[in-house]
Amino acid sequence: MASSTRIFGNCCRALMASTTTATATAIVTRARGRPNRIVKPQPVSPALGNFLGAKEVSRADAVKKVWEYIKTNNLQNPANKREINCDDKLKTIFDGKDKVGFLEIARLLIQHFHKAA
Repeated sequence: MASSTRIFGNCCRALMASTTTATATAIVTRARGRPNRIVKPQPVSPALGNFLGAKEVSRADAVKKVWEYIKTNNLQNPANKREINCDDKLKTIFDGKDKVGFLEIARLLIQHFHKAA
């Protein structure tokens, strides 16, 4: 970073600030102006709908709300933070598994999303 600061001087901060807003809008919309699939609300399965309290939700919001639930109920394994100990409510959306790795969460949630008609 120090070498790029010498090359670009003070304009580096301006470039970095503009890219953060540009990336935020790029995530939300594609080049054609349509919402990206990860932020577009989609119909969900009844099990996930009961868990989230909504019939349609975006994938990003679903993952975010599942993580909020995990954090508030202290379900992460204290010895291995990458492992989640599922309670009865989480077992309904995670195929009845007792333990889930944090990288599995998104993969297990995808099966609950149905394509919008």
